[in-house]
Amino acid sequence: MSVTINTLQQQSMLPPKTRISVEDTLAIDNFSRDLATRLQEFGVNEEKDVVIVCIGTDRSTGDCLGPLVGTKMTGCTNHGFTVYGTLDEPVHASNMNDRLTAIEATHPDAVIIAIDACLGHLENVGCVNIAAGSLAPGAGVNKNLPAVGQLNITGVVNVGGFMEYLVLQNTRLNLVMRLANLITEGLIQTAHILKTRESRCC
Repeated sequence: MSVTINTLQQQSMLPPKTRISVEDTLAIDNFSRDLATRLQEFGVNEEKDVVIVCIGTDRSTGDCLGPLVGTKMTGCTNHGFTVYGTLDEPVHASNMNDRLTAIEATHPDAVIIAIDACLGHLENVGCVNIAAGSLAPGAGVNKNLPAVGQLNITGVVNVGGFMEYLVLQNTRLNLVMRLANLITEGLIQTAHILKTRESRCC
């Protein structure tokens, strides 16, 4: 579970954070347009990699959002993103430092998108946040881990503020799956938008 670290960055056409409800019938379209624009502002093109780091563990229902997205993304071959963090090979607190060091060495110039679950206010449960800046994994449950990414995507899986570990353990898998589906489909559509925009520029 993560919190966003706001960082100073270039002037953007978009707000620092966009919130999209899983109940919104246009959720995938809104997600993909927003993320594609953010990636283009970072200069993403065919020569610049996009790396997706999906953070979490399948030992906790609420915290398995990231690995679920990673597993779904690795099952698709047409998006062109490099994905780390799956149910089989999760990126979590115990291996975070080593995995991030290896990722940064392998993809030194990539734009990294961090994906994780988070807790929030009741009215925001079931929403996906797309934001500028890094994620601080584990900060919501008092863990000190390195910040990840230039962009981040978080899914609000439950209400925060009290007994976070217990709340994550008692989060409904149905909601986590719906958030994972929205993020996965949004990422795939984002890739299609980027390819379309690039072809128009050529």
